[in-house]
Amino acid sequence: MIIYNKTTIQPSIVYNTYWQFAVERQNIFFNKINNKNVLTSDPILLKHKFTNVYRASDRVSQYLIKNVIYRGDQNPKEVLFRILLFKIFNKIQTWELLENELGTLCWSEYSFNHYAGILHDALKAKEAIYSGAYIMASGKSTYGFIRKHENHLKIIEQMISSGLADKIQDAESLENVYRLLLSYPTIGAFLAYQYAIDINYSEIINFSEMDFVKPGPGAKDGIRKCFKSFGNYSEDDIIRFVTENQDQEFDRLGLEFKALWGRPLQLIDCQNLFCETDKYARVAHPEIIGLSDRKRIKQIYKKTNVDIQYWYPPKWGINPQF
Repeated sequence: MIIYNKTTIQPSIVYNTYWQFAVERQNIFFNKINNKNVLTSDPILLKHKFTNVYRASDRVSQYLIKNVIYRGDQNPKEVLFRILLFKIFNKIQTWELLENELGTLCWSEYSFNHYAGILHDALKAKEAIYSGAYIMASGKSTYGFIRKHENHLKIIEQMISSGLADKIQDAESLENVYRLLLSYPTIGAFLAYQYAIDINYSEIINFSEMDFVKPGPGAKDGIRKCFKSFGNYSEDDIIRFVTENQDQEFDRLGLEFKALWGRPLQLIDCQNLFCETDKYARVAHPEIIGLSDRKRIKQIYKKTNVDIQYWYPPKWGINPQF
């Protein structure tokens, strides 16, 4: 158990914005569900794109949970193969391209040449096969292929062939799963944590999202903006501190936060909130400088006409409530 000493932490003006952002972004989530004409009056949120407060509510995570993890063979090796294949590209269109060409995507019928050929043809047609959400190392130094997607297919092959599904099933904690993933080429700390959370949506493992956190680069930027001094806290400690004190902080600021049908914010959500607060603060608090010194929010919000039928891992027990 971590013993917190509040006198060692010095929040900045951005810290209150962190909680205000969480409330207003979650209001937008529910306003969309309820088909409200006015989503928000916040000009920054109206103009720019921000991810949801709860990671599992994002469009790509929803697709992963509903269409990739829980649809198809539930054998752990097959589920893990589908998760890794989807997450390597993190793009719905790439998954659907492979499905349209190959039918059911499964490890038992996997062919490197077939998968690589389809993706190569897509690239020749000037189609993007990777999401722009994050950049993954090419893997060329390990696997030797010129094209990135070929190296990444080889990473998946190595993971599945080495018995990773069994090792993950035997893992005693979410951190152990993270360390297993981290042991493979090109998988850095950020991706290993994100993949561990994705795998934890499935029935392969069932750890609490409060067990372990690993801040990514954006979250570290957000933490730096929210706190003038960390004292003797690590960045991991700070994420846990805000997560465990969310009710008190909302009360302190007189804010009403609409939780996800009773599910409080978890470590992964508060980690993500720091990343989004970093972006929001570039406009709201331009005088506060983070680690990267980025000054603009690149992504502009565009309304889509695709309705999402929200559905979460059944083991969370919240699906019957909406």
